[in-house]
Amino acid sequence: MNIDQFTALKGKQILVTGGAGFIGSNLCEILLHIGAKVRCLDNFATGHRHNIAPFLSNNNFTLLEGDIRDLETCHKACNKADFVLHQAALGSVPRSINDPITSNEVNVSGFLNMLVAARDAGVKRFVYAASSSTYGDHEALPKVENKIGKPLSPYAITKYVNELYAENFYTTYGLNTIGLRYFNVFGRRQDPNGAYAAVIPLFVKQFMNHESPVINGDGTYSRDFTYIDNVLQMNLLALTTERKSALNQVYNTAVGDRTTLLELTSHLKKYLAEYDKKINDVTVTHGPNRKGDIPHSLASVAKAETLLGYTPTHTIEAGIKAAVNWYWTHLK
Repeated sequence: MNIDQFTALKGKQILVTGGAGFIGSNLCEILLHIGAKVRCLDNFATGHRHNIAPFLSNNNFTLLEGDIRDLETCHKACNKADFVLHQAALGSVPRSINDPITSNEVNVSGFLNMLVAARDAGVKRFVYAASSSTYGDHEALPKVENKIGKPLSPYAITKYVNELYAENFYTTYGLNTIGLRYFNVFGRRQDPNGAYAAVIPLFVKQFMNHESPVINGDGTYSRDFTYIDNVLQMNLLALTTERKSALNQVYNTAVGDRTTLLELTSHLKKYLAEYDKKINDVTVTHGPNRKGDIPHSLASVAKAETLLGYTPTHTIEAGIKAAVNWYWTHLK
């Protein structure tokens, strides 16, 4: 990705909600590198201070500690912002099944607060993290943006509601929005700890500790695992596109390829074993399938390629290699 094409963002005031999280902190970093003025809003429920520690000495970076469930905080965060990158959410299907009320409060009520605050502040564009979970029980592959099924979890419902609200705020108030349906994003700074850790950082940590990862099911479920740099590119393209037809749309944010969980563990072992040969001997175990999980996920990225000029830079293997290198450096 050539960041020189995004120099239009230099000097712009950009709010990143959830900016201390995995994706949010990576967005803050690349925006600062471009020369934007970055305001990070986070309540540190799932984000980490160490993710943004390197930015605190940057004059173009401001940290606002607060919760999107508080409308006054959202208004303060959006004040004089040119653009909003809304990443703040409670992720995880299992978390939403265990606690649907909090997921709804953050992901729906918090999202609505942010839309209202962005509208009132005259924000030029509101780009938000949507989710591939919106496809629900629609079985056809690859997934195309205009064909979805019924959501299979409270989390999926909240992310679909986000899309409906975003569309309504454009038609009702003229707020330009773009939704990015993330497909299993992974990479540097993704937290390997906690009850709801994503599969890749969790497996990396377990392999590094010579512990057997547990695959839910027989390992044939597949996902469109998407490296963080592809996601950064999509966010920057969404912020800077001048094509009117590209606005007020949702886009798959993915690679356009799928990998089974068995293939994933094979890739992880291959690259981790370059640092520690004993990892080759770690076996993988299997558990029951997880509630709310869909068997297969594969995105069509044709819409993003056509309207935004998106070109994925990292395949699953290239992304895994880069992620493993980062984890080995930072977890050891």
